[in-house]
Amino acid sequence: MKDQFITITGMAHYYGMVPFKVGNKIKCIKEPENIYDSEAIRCELKHIGKVGYVANSPFTVATGTKSAGGIAHKVRKEFKAEVMFITGHSVICKVIEGMKEKEILIEEKGLSFV
Repeated sequence: MKDQFITITGMAHYYGMVPFKVGNKIKCIKEPENIYDSEAIRCELKHIGKVGYVANSPFTVATGTKSAGGIAHKVRKEFKAEVMFITGHSVICKVIEGMKEKEILIEEKGLSFV
């Protein structure tokens, strides 16, 4: 299965960059009821709570990562990601748990959809 990467952004609205360390496990939860973005995916750190959101704008999604809308159909309602890189204004994570099984099987068989 191909690794899936996401960008976390919006940290300035919560705790800033302080709680993030490479290796942190981030809990990601889809928020279809979010009044600002129906594709929103909330990001939480254990013992802290909400720390940001999966980026969903061309201006905030780092090159080589998926937007919230781009990853939503590949993951379950809740999934986990691991912090891989920290930049001055975003956090790059790899999805490590919560991929939809159907997507895994399709990728393993080398099938694709147009």
